[in-house]
Amino acid sequence: MSRDTLFLLDREFADPALPGRNFYCKDCITIEGLLAAFPERAADLDVIRVAYPRPRPAVIAAIGTGNQNLPALIWLKEDGSLGFANEIEALLAALAERHGFPERHP
Repeated sequence: MSRDTLFLLDREFADPALPGRNFYCKDCITIEGLLAAFPERAADLDVIRVAYPRPRPAVIAAIGTGNQNLPALIWLKEDGSLGFANEIEALLAALAERHGFPERHP
């Protein structure tokens, strides 16, 4: 892994528990908007969109079964281990620190 990887849910998805309706993830849409607003910074990320239902094999392979919450940003630390953020505030902070995205105003 040479570039940071950003996992997002598909932009629109169905939830089998709520049949007949379509949804989006509010945190993933926030990140989608950030990527669209700053494409030159987004170009430095590998973005992978995954389906809503769990299990999410690509996410599990990257950061484990217990960390399937999305969105998730994954990076390689200097010591060779993986770092990740999959809570929105930590993820936004990591995007600002690691990729120069502006910070969200408090």
